[in-house]
Amino acid sequence: MTSAASNIVFDDIFTISAVDKEGKKFDRVSRLYAHSKNYDMDLTLDYNVELFPLKEEQSFALALASSLAREATAPGRSSDAPADDTEEKDRDVWRPDGKGRRGLEDDYDYVMYGKVYKFDGGTAEIVTAYASFGGLLMSLTGSFRHMTNIVLGDPVYLLMRK
Repeated sequence: MTSAASNIVFDDIFTISAVDKEGKKFDRVSRLYAHSKNYDMDLTLDYNVELFPLKEEQSFALALASSLAREATAPGRSSDAPADDTEEKDRDVWRPDGKGRRGLEDDYDYVMYGKVYKFDGGTAEIVTAYASFGGLLMSLTGSFRHMTNIVLGDPVYLLMRK
């Protein structure tokens, strides 16, 4: 589903099977359990219910990206290399003051930034990737073939839309 010239490392459509099935622990945070339609993946995700309310049986699109830039950065390009004006603008895709180029965040309703902190190889085919987004946790379980671009220790953006 992703193209070669994209920063998106994973994307799929998920349907929520349960929300807070172990009970609600925090006022503004819920934990959802979902299953994907295309890649047969299982997702557990903590998210802010005030910013992005979701219910059981609801579907949403989820993407994981290495950057918010629409085009992938050129391989082998050093970040220390001198940049001209257009490359300088590309580096700061999103800015809180609204300036800068628009990136992937414009296509989604809910965005979090975090880090992939653990990668478990369960059986030969099934693996689980774990990420933390400022304490909000995600686990994504499924075939390793669909998670080859998710790298342990790399920063990642989680993007969601209904």
